[in-house]
Amino acid sequence: MGKLQSKFRKRSELYRSPQGEKAENTFDSQVLQYEPAHYGSINTVTNLSPDLCVSGGSDQAVVVYDWKQGQMCQSFQGHNREVTKVLCYPGSTWIFSASRDKTVLMWDLNQGDESIQEFCGHELVVNGIAVSPDGRKLCTGSRDNWMCLWDIESAKCEHRHNISRNLVTHVCWVPASFSVVQTSEDKTIRVWDSRSWQVTNTFPAKQYIQTHCDVSPNGNYLVSSSNGFGGQGCEATLWDLRQPGCKVVEYRGHLQTTACCTFLPVFSGGSAQIATSSHDCSVKIWDQNTAVCLGTLCLDGAGPLVSLAPTDTNSLLCASFNAGLQHIQLDQGSPQAQGSGAGSGGAGSLDMRVVARF
Repeated sequence: MGKLQSKFRKRSELYRSPQGEKAENTFDSQVLQYEPAHYGSINTVTNLSPDLCVSGGSDQAVVVYDWKQGQMCQSFQGHNREVTKVLCYPGSTWIFSASRDKTVLMWDLNQGDESIQEFCGHELVVNGIAVSPDGRKLCTGSRDNWMCLWDIESAKCEHRHNISRNLVTHVCWVPASFSVVQTSEDKTIRVWDSRSWQVTNTFPAKQYIQTHCDVSPNGNYLVSSSNGFGGQGCEATLWDLRQPGCKVVEYRGHLQTTACCTFLPVFSGGSAQIATSSHDCSVKIWDQNTAVCLGTLCLDGAGPLVSLAPTDTNSLLCASFNAGLQHIQLDQGSPQAQGSGAGSGGAGSLDMRVVARF
């Protein structure tokens, strides 16, 4: 185990605001404070296992963190500019990280501190990474207009395709399929066939830049998010992938850029839900089918909230620019919001509150 890993494996002290002590922000009171995962803004967070998350940020580190115990497990150092995206291959200990240094690195939690593979070839920041369902191929997308398909074992780029003004913002692989979906600064969404590495569908262009996308576990739906300001744009949109370009509903309510959108795990007897986070310092939960906002959590002072990672049916991790990673608890059907940073909005009385920060 490397010196850096040993250094960070020490369990951090828990902290609760003493009774009567004024919290720094409205969401600080009664929040568990763990050792920070990063020093600086956090750009991305995802899940490695039910207990472990992986994150990346401006400090150039890729961090594995036990969010249940409040303990850092590993800090990978290898990028020389900030990390833009992290991705884990389900059921494995593989981690992929993209960076402004134009590379993607592959790590294995069980194989020490060094990266085990490097994917080089982009000319600008890499903003999108996705792994094929069989774990053999890696898709990358960049602001250089290139979409690339790599063989993971050899790190060889097998296909490259350049589309003018296709400044890629995010990439998703559709589960159990050969299809890859990507969003772009040119306001469009494209679907690629990974066998021919050709665009098979282009969705109607939105009014604003498309910042992020996610695909439902059954592969039937896509949700995308838009930038914007003053409430213009700022929405998330649900699309039916079985009818490419078919818009189902829009989720409107954020006041600034909606930076992230994700499908939430469905709890027993519950309805399908979508979570969004925004530069307006808020996280919103929506009924997927009716577009009713079920709850809103405002984290004043946290800065842009740029990435979300659902951990189970009642927990959500949120990456922020100014206040680290937030562990948000979701209480379905709670009669009223209680505790720090809680908020509700719309039908359903969903209680949302921050329970820990790291």
